[in-house]
Amino acid sequence: MAADLSTLRTGLADLLGDKLAGMEEGLGELTVVVKAARILDTLTHLRDASGFEQMIDLCGVDYSTYGDGAWEGKRFAIVYHLLSVTHNARLRVRTFAEDDDFPMLESVTDIWPCANWYEREAFDLYGIVFTGHPDLRRILTDYGFVGNPFRKDFPLSGHVEMRYDSEQQRVIYQPVSIDPREVTPRIVREKTYGCN
Repeated sequence: MAADLSTLRTGLADLLGDKLAGMEEGLGELTVVVKAARILDTLTHLRDASGFEQMIDLCGVDYSTYGDGAWEGKRFAIVYHLLSVTHNARLRVRTFAEDDDFPMLESVTDIWPCANWYEREAFDLYGIVFTGHPDLRRILTDYGFVGNPFRKDFPLSGHVEMRYDSEQQRVIYQPVSIDPREVTPRIVREKTYGCN
């Protein structure tokens, strides 16, 4: 394998064969799309046979409003960002969860232990469940938090707010009481601004 994208593309197509669901090139990097059922085999093969020894990131994606709602594929995906120091190459591997209502994928913590906290983050913010994860629980939001804040259908103001009640001397949760407001800058709202 080499850092040249056409060589990398050809090598990965030969190496992965029927495991690939697609391949895209953009921003100087290659993205391969892999079927969810084959993700563990593919990532293990990329690590052991192709020299992608490091996973540098894992992130969730919600495609529900992608392309102004024109997206027709599965809603949730996980993108693995791999690095080969040996070949001086980067690779993105994307896989889609089969069920949009209960997104679930296999954990890659046995392949790359660093995936532990990344998968917890995707679980917390997108609600993607990773089967086989050793300790899948929230990592960024409070344990009592309701919902997944990075989903496109999550309200901007949230569902509940938390505040300290001095009378009860504890933190309490209550329904959001934020009044909608206009967020257009004042300069744009005032028709006479700057006209002297």
